Amino acid sequence: MPRSQRRAALVHPDARDYDLLDVLHALADRTRMTIVRTLRTDPERACGTFPVDVAPSTLTHHFRVLREAGLIHQREEGNRRWTTLRLADLDGRFPGLLDSILAADKRAAP
Repeated sequence: MPRSQRRAALVHPDARDYDLLDVLHALADRTRMTIVRTLRTDPERACGTFPVDVAPSTLTHHFRVLREAGLIHQREEGNRRWTTLRLADLDGRFPGLLDSILAADKRAAP
């Protein structure tokens, strides 16, 4: 594959390196909260299947923010990228934080 067509390596921080402000920043966006809430109920999804209305390039940006903050893990399988929530890592570093934020999100659908 030509160099220009190669995908960049995915960055997944070690849970020990999580920064609370990075996690909170990642969750401070409606689209990213929708992605996280979706993964909380559906453990793994292909990237194009999330219930968000944004351009693919914008969705890629949101996934990068979530991934680099440590909220999600992504893996490539063929031509698809699969996304999972790193709940055990998050709870290990910040116990109960994600569920507390999701419960307090008053704009979320019931």
